[in-house]
Amino acid sequence: MKDTDNNLSEIEIQNQKIIDNKELNLYEALIPVVILMMMLAYNIFFADGELLGAYSNQFILLMGGGIASIVGFFNKVALKIMINEIWENLKSVFVPVMILFLVGALAGTWLVSGIIPAMVYYGLQVLSPAIFLPASVIIAALISIATGSSWTTSATVGIALVGIGTALGISTGMIAGAVISGAYFGDKMSPLSDTTNLAPAMAGTDLFTHIRYMTFTTVPSIIVTLVVFSIISLNIDTTGTADISGLLYTIKNTFNITPYLFIVPGVVIALILFKTKPLIALGIGVFLAAVFAFIFQSEVLSNLSTSNFRAIVNAIFVDTEIVTDNIKLNELFSSGGMKGMLWTIFLICCAMVFGGTMDAIGALAKITKELLKLASSIFGLFASTVVSCIGLNTIASDQYLAIVIPGKMFKKAFEDRGLAPENLSRTLEDSGTVTSALIPWNTCGAYQSGVLGVPVAEYAIYAVFNWLSPIMTLIFAAFKIKIRQLATKKETK
Repeated sequence: MKDTDNNLSEIEIQNQKIIDNKELNLYEALIPVVILMMMLAYNIFFADGELLGAYSNQFILLMGGGIASIVGFFNKVALKIMINEIWENLKSVFVPVMILFLVGALAGTWLVSGIIPAMVYYGLQVLSPAIFLPASVIIAALISIATGSSWTTSATVGIALVGIGTALGISTGMIAGAVISGAYFGDKMSPLSDTTNLAPAMAGTDLFTHIRYMTFTTVPSIIVTLVVFSIISLNIDTTGTADISGLLYTIKNTFNITPYLFIVPGVVIALILFKTKPLIALGIGVFLAAVFAFIFQSEVLSNLSTSNFRAIVNAIFVDTEIVTDNIKLNELFSSGGMKGMLWTIFLICCAMVFGGTMDAIGALAKITKELLKLASSIFGLFASTVVSCIGLNTIASDQYLAIVIPGKMFKKAFEDRGLAPENLSRTLEDSGTVTSALIPWNTCGAYQSGVLGVPVAEYAIYAVFNWLSPIMTLIFAAFKIKIRQLATKKETK
């Protein structure tokens, strides 16, 4: 079939391209999605995630991209266009990939320097099982509001909270769910967050109107989340409480525990608060941790290698295991360094190949347009937006596309119904930003899983805030609660 580009049109918004293909029909656009979902479902539920080996999900995403490219060839999309779009997608995740490498290095150096053990040591004495999960939500939320980044929150306090909770005998899925719930609440409500700025830009409203309007759905969601985790905390059967004294003794006996170690995470958080680029802030965190390891943990380093310098280098790049007399702590005091992030990085890159191909052939725009046609009522419009955002998080594997594409496609429909743009911006955040962490191959899901060391399948049900947010926005739409109309219309109370 002859290649021609006359059937393609491009719209560029906030450096994100939306490609429309008039030759493509809905059934063709759905072929790669259906096959991909079937393969992923079979791999997860029937092959224990190893249908094609340890990197099964990565291979499946590449196969999905190959199927999408075949559909593109039959619909007159040139190979050059698909390659260019894939390249643009890969370039867009360059910084996140670098951040992941640095997070791996951070985890390794914060371990051998005693920072993570110190966090666990002091945290065990402050956070009891009865309050641990709701306290984790609140701590993560506060850090995320201050930094504007759920990623930074997970890479700093998130890692520490998983360590403390594991020592208390609490399920890692519960801990990760609590951390992610709080982190994404803060990410949504912080004026420093990139998605919180992107959503109103797409919908056509201003930042602080958007944040104020989000409080109507976001505050009830976080309150319900805290209630759920409080109930869970009061009913979980933990094994760590009786072992705390033994754990504290082992940690103190293995590491040189001192409050001075908290200088490093304090500096990293301060740098981010002062809007230092994440790569620089995390890089400084790695360097300072290495220095502190030489100063405070020379004995730990000497036990790891004949050279203290080599022990630090290994902590940055490869596996590090610090052996204690407690099996639970042995599992906790291990890190994969940068090497440990490779599975996650490969997953993100393969997801970008699939998403880029789907965008290049016009499938993303086609699916979104068809969803828009189903919006015959105001509730239908909100529901279509929610489904579109979640669908794009699944198909495109990128939360920014899950905000940009529906934002562009649904903006006029909201205006035509007399609905103020903050309705759309709030819905984009309630369903686009937060659900990204629930998709294993989405950049956010892959990141959170890789950093916290907990599979998405384990924490998804406990990430209450993340799956409750789109439900809450639909409840508000169904009962017409705080559905603000344009200035020429009377606001629906």
